[in-house]
Amino acid sequence: MKKMTEFFIRNKKYIIYFFVGVLTTIINYTVYFLLYNIYNYAAVVSNVAAWVVAIVFSFFGNKFFVFTSHRCSQKVLASELAKFVGCRIVSGGLETAIVFVSADILNLNGLIWKIFSSIFVIIFNYISSDFFVFRNKA
Repeated sequence: MKKMTEFFIRNKKYIIYFFVGVLTTIINYTVYFLLYNIYNYAAVVSNVAAWVVAIVFSFFGNKFFVFTSHRCSQKVLASELAKFVGCRIVSGGLETAIVFVSADILNLNGLIWKIFSSIFVIIFNYISSDFFVFRNKA
């Protein structure tokens, strides 16, 4: 039990980041499912709405629980949210580019490269959030 506690303490930020990511994914798929299957919205509309809701949840989950940025003035929130969304747009573009080049142009295994690009995006998002979006200006 002591080793587990030590492991959690050493890796708390990464573990919480993982759980926020899992919850973000569940929210994304739930919103998509509801809009697309229950309310019969178009797939693209459902996907964009799900992405927006998931990004908002992810922003607040990461802000308060992973990177513990508790500065909440309107100026700080607007700045952090803009940087967060901008980084997520960049990472989504990079993921799409990796999949496009590897699968569509080079005819490599699209699923393998989707997995690789997803791992890259997770790492990119963590680093961009830690060092750019939520960095503390003490």
